[in-house]
Amino acid sequence: MLTSVTGVVLVACIVELLRRRKLKEKYAFLWVITGLVIIPLGFFPRGVDAVSEALGVRSGVSLVLFMGVAFLFVVSLQLSWEVGHLEEEGRTLSEEVALLRIDVQDLRARLAEPETPAASAEQGDGK
Repeated sequence: MLTSVTGVVLVACIVELLRRRKLKEKYAFLWVITGLVIIPLGFFPRGVDAVSEALGVRSGVSLVLFMGVAFLFVVSLQLSWEVGHLEEEGRTLSEEVALLRIDVQDLRARLAEPETPAASAEQGDGK
């Protein structure tokens, strides 16, 4: 029963985080599925034993532990990929900011240059 209550609380927390826009949908999907898998485990604890027996695992507890470790591995792998992607994006943005900063400095330098008499005479001829 405690397992099912934990699953319901997990799903409710995820829905609330989604509602408040504190969690992105792409991450919420995985966590909602996890919560929905946890809920029946509390109501049908012998079901895990039946599944583990069908898979050739000695006990349901071992299967749940293995699945938990595998799940955490997948989550860690996905988050590592996200971090790598964000690092690359940050590097690209830093390079673009540096190039824009150089352009702004060049523009300021050109605007700050005093006009030379030749440039003034050319402008005067056009009037």
